[in-house]
Amino acid sequence: MPVEKVDTLVIGAGQAGVAMSEHLGKRGVPHLVIEKGRIAESWRSARWDSLVANGPAWHDRFPGMTFEGLDGDAFASKEQVADYFVTYAEKIKAPIRCGVEVRVLRKEGDAFRAETSDGVIEARRVVSATGAFQRPVIPAVVPAEARIRQMHSNTYRNPGQLPEGAVLVIGAGSSGTQIADELLRAGRRVYLSVGPHDRPPRRYRGRDFCWWLGALGIWDLKVPAPNTEHVTIAVSGAYGGQTVDFRRLAARGMTLVGRAEAFRNGVMTFAPDLARNIALGDANYLSLLDRADDYAARNGLDLPEEPAARILEPDPACVTDPLLTLDLREAGVTTILWATGYAVDYGWMKIDAFDEKGRPVHERGVSKVPGLYFLGLPWLSRRASSFIWGVWHDADHLAGHIARQREAASS
Repeated sequence: MPVEKVDTLVIGAGQAGVAMSEHLGKRGVPHLVIEKGRIAESWRSARWDSLVANGPAWHDRFPGMTFEGLDGDAFASKEQVADYFVTYAEKIKAPIRCGVEVRVLRKEGDAFRAETSDGVIEARRVVSATGAFQRPVIPAVVPAEARIRQMHSNTYRNPGQLPEGAVLVIGAGSSGTQIADELLRAGRRVYLSVGPHDRPPRRYRGRDFCWWLGALGIWDLKVPAPNTEHVTIAVSGAYGGQTVDFRRLAARGMTLVGRAEAFRNGVMTFAPDLARNIALGDANYLSLLDRADDYAARNGLDLPEEPAARILEPDPACVTDPLLTLDLREAGVTTILWATGYAVDYGWMKIDAFDEKGRPVHERGVSKVPGLYFLGLPWLSRRASSFIWGVWHDADHLAGHIARQREAASS
């Protein structure tokens, strides 16, 4: 089979790959986007059935197109999001080839050689647009021989998928909290392990928290605060959008516990940090309200005041007298659902472009290896980088860099 040659190869056709194609196309850069599944495949097949976007439709989109038939303040379903990117790719005539998996990528001289399921592709430049959600992480806490069903949030679909019985959800970011809430609404007994988290208001003074993060410059932060790079954000677009309130979840029957620490002889042990984690989440919540109030006052914004937003309900018994151990059999727990995030996985990339922890070494997505780029990673250039509109702007920057490199090479 002959070697296919392209100028720029984009690997991945999710939001990052589609954005990259748009900006390369605008600059006249010949390119090919390859995707092992379908366009925006992860939205369709690696998320639970009821998932909606965590940002409103006016925010979680590209500048060039709105969601058809969806109110700007509504939250798009996962299928609507995937369809949006398919339509967007058609709109910009993105050269996307689906069903092609990259098995090995190497640098050979001045070119890159991608060995794919559809043959060999040689490129002058490569953009890895595979994003941040590559390898589901399940901590090695509960051994497989424990005879309890364990699953990651990426394989969870709906309550009916799980065996009868209680569920222990570990991880209280957006995914873990929304799944735990759904299970509770389905009549399940739910235990939710809560670690450190940010807990912004869904809306405050008539504005969505996405609007406030923009107004306050938080989306544009270049680096995370110390020790906060991996702190999860507990926010939800489900059921029309709501502020995550762990106290209210407990009042509805959910049992909150601290971070899962160890497992032995059928008993899960939790850290005595639940009250502290709840308090830190409250502090984050109230801090954003303070900043929003200050911003509104300084700029003379006529936004309705909302004093009720500052009223915190009393801590429930599961917080004041927390469970530190849980015998899973006695509690009727038949499933442990790990909402513990993802790690990057570049095992297919046989190039010296990573640090000792396997993370790409780059400057705003420009790798230390000439011609290699990364897109869609958290904090690639700022806080917004892994979000839909943030990745669009990062793609613009990388496309500009590629265009300048091509121009310099031809002069």
